[in-house]
Amino acid sequence: MRQPAVFFGHGSPMNALGGPYADAWRALGEQIGKPRGVVMISAHWETRGLAVTAQEQPETIHDFGGFPPELHAMQYPAPGSPSLAARVAELTGAQATTQWGLDHGTWSVLAHVWPEADVPIVQLSLDRTLDARGHYELAKALRPLRDEGVLIAGSGDFVHNLRTWKRAGGEPYAWAVDFNEAVKRAFVAGNHDALIDWVNLAEEAQLSVPTDEHYLPLLYVAAQQAPGEAVSFFTDAIEGGSISMTGARIG
Repeated sequence: MRQPAVFFGHGSPMNALGGPYADAWRALGEQIGKPRGVVMISAHWETRGLAVTAQEQPETIHDFGGFPPELHAMQYPAPGSPSLAARVAELTGAQATTQWGLDHGTWSVLAHVWPEADVPIVQLSLDRTLDARGHYELAKALRPLRDEGVLIAGSGDFVHNLRTWKRAGGEPYAWAVDFNEAVKRAFVAGNHDALIDWVNLAEEAQLSVPTDEHYLPLLYVAAQQAPGEAVSFFTDAIEGGSISMTGARIG
């Protein structure tokens, strides 16, 4: 059965403990069921050269600090899949590794999508030797997996500017709204060239994407979109003025 491709706006690790976004992620999991496996591209695993996790039981990585003990204690014991990792390596040329696991860009979201932790997961790294076009072209190599029962997922944020983030909350900045909406329009239209050339997507794009690691996972999901394939949004908000929680589904 052909699987969707999904982008998660993951925001704060605190979403792992619950709340409205966690509820939306759980509802999404109920809608799509359980795929044969997941290939996740997270903002939080950057490498020089391409890597894919290949262990039977990946570690839950707590790659953050200063959060409550219950978050640091949280585990997501989903299995890995050496066979899926080998297939990803075959398609992309990635090197299999056991030197990473599931970072919070992955488990803080999937702990709600599949709370039973029974769907095999591999992570594909962000190869920092590539530019935006290179990431998109690489991602196209993953397309056959959707017809092999594998869900392609990205985890990051359309807008991610921690320097302007309002800890106490508040209305989103106009530039953040403008960029978030421009990304959504391009995604719905299937205008992947506009998504790749994100610097020119909106007037103050670089305020929304001061560094691109949270944006790039979107390109891996967009690259799965067939001509005319519908896009829907299952979360859509901006937290603290400058962190987008928008989540998108293809198929």
